[in-house]
Amino acid sequence: MQMNDIMRQIAKSFEQPVIFILLLFVIFTIIMIGDLIAEVLQRKYLNIKLSKLVNDIRKEELPPEVLIYKAKLLKLQKDTLLEISDNKELSNQMRETLAIALLEKYKLKLDTKIKKSDLLAKLGPSFGLLGTLIPLGPGIIALGQGNTEILSQSLLTAFDTTILGLSCAVVAIVISAIRRRWYTHDMSIMNVLMEALVESENAKRGTNYVK
Repeated sequence: MQMNDIMRQIAKSFEQPVIFILLLFVIFTIIMIGDLIAEVLQRKYLNIKLSKLVNDIRKEELPPEVLIYKAKLLKLQKDTLLEISDNKELSNQMRETLAIALLEKYKLKLDTKIKKSDLLAKLGPSFGLLGTLIPLGPGIIALGQGNTEILSQSLLTAFDTTILGLSCAVVAIVISAIRRRWYTHDMSIMNVLMEALVESENAKRGTNYVK
């Protein structure tokens, strides 16, 4: 057996796994679309007045945790912010350190969501290209032998895999762009509210908040 035949057999063995992975990409893309729609519905009812909430926290007419709980924020945002109020026994410096750690943890969760769609946007075209090139080898051989049936099947597989890979990538790019805009806004809100909460808790100890 010649080296070309060995390479051809190896490449041919990748065809079914590549198609299977592309089908998984399609399923994952559908799941991401559903997740995005659910997030859109959640955000539809968010209408936070940031300056008013910050002023209310500083006025201390109500406990900060009550204000955060009543605010129109996402659940993950509320849970992250309320951890500051739940640790009242901490020193001022420890509270500031905790606030930084909580913001980093929150940002990591947001980045993880974006990275999933970013990864699909990169892998989709790559596997689509593999699914395109692998069947072309047998198709070219069939063309030389005058076997139009095998040629048509090879070309059909090549076109289908290309379409699947590119479609998943396009959807993933759009989802990443939407979420990146959302999450940039979310982080700015979280930074302001976290600073206001830390300042409020430190003020209760009779000290001023120092950045």
